[in-house]
Amino acid sequence: MRALVFDSFGGPVDVRDLPAPEPPAGGVVVRVEATGLCLSDWHAWAGHDPDITVFPHVPGHELAGTVAAVGAGVGRWRVGDRVTAPFVCGCGRCGWCRAGDAQVCPDQTQPGFTHHGSYAELVVLHAADTNLVAVPDGVSSAAAAGLGCRFATAYRAVAHRARVDAGEQVCVVGAGGVGLSAVMVAVARGARVTAVDRNPDALAAARRAGADRTVLAAPGTPADEIAARVHDLSDGGAHVAIDAVGSAATCATAIHALLRRGRHVQVGLLPPVDGHPPVPMDRVIAWELDVLGSHGMAASDYPEMLALVADGTLRPQDLVERTVDLETAATLLPTLHDAPRAGITVLDPRR
Repeated sequence: MRALVFDSFGGPVDVRDLPAPEPPAGGVVVRVEATGLCLSDWHAWAGHDPDITVFPHVPGHELAGTVAAVGAGVGRWRVGDRVTAPFVCGCGRCGWCRAGDAQVCPDQTQPGFTHHGSYAELVVLHAADTNLVAVPDGVSSAAAAGLGCRFATAYRAVAHRARVDAGEQVCVVGAGGVGLSAVMVAVARGARVTAVDRNPDALAAARRAGADRTVLAAPGTPADEIAARVHDLSDGGAHVAIDAVGSAATCATAIHALLRRGRHVQVGLLPPVDGHPPVPMDRVIAWELDVLGSHGMAASDYPEMLALVADGTLRPQDLVERTVDLETAATLLPTLHDAPRAGITVLDPRR
């Protein structure tokens, strides 16, 4: 199979032929039709994820395609089924998985991190009966790919972790793929959304996704100054703030944007590249803020979200900005951290 590969952290990325994988017991091989280029994949390439220990490595973790081969013991899936999967795949056996919380499974696998991922023509997914999700008719593979990470992560962050209610003020810091998804989900729940980003094109995309106010955060602007503008626009501050980027500055901006007793959801990764990033805990304590982590969404929670996609309430397809081939993706991956983002870029390895 053709795959996008790197041999060292921060090293060259190229496209080459690798042996086609075999399905493991309990798992499947999926023929990839679409996979999203996500900032988490840049973190993997940069060496910020300790799960990557073997090279050459194939990144990619949010995908959609058709089942190409089925391993022993799989009961629910057949060759030809259209599927997606969460980027966190639970083991299916532990108490967390049995309780429907596979996203925190201690024995989880993650394509593109714990094993070769979906920037390839074929990808292995483990514990298929626990982790695979059928893609409904009428949902394109490009739209379904984002459901495995950015859209599902945003959905759980907004609906299940923050429990956003109609009429609440929500601040989303970062209008990339997960941030735009969070905007769309919050608006669908009846919230009023303020989006914050340093890229005017991303803010325009946020308005198209339903944000009714935006704040342009010029690089170098202190977090409390940006947050003060959010307070001015949102009747004194947000009930819920979501950091959809994952940096000390964006985390601080989100926390300072909150009303007293507000809820902060950390979605963007905060890797300890130069030590663990500081969090303004003085504000958390003094204002009695709730700080919530959100790490994907288990397959068992997908039906609720997919029903809203199927009836048109949520439209992840509107967030897809462009589709590229493997060679183009190889040039884009090392630049993802600093490149301006205004939607989701999808890789189609069949091109």
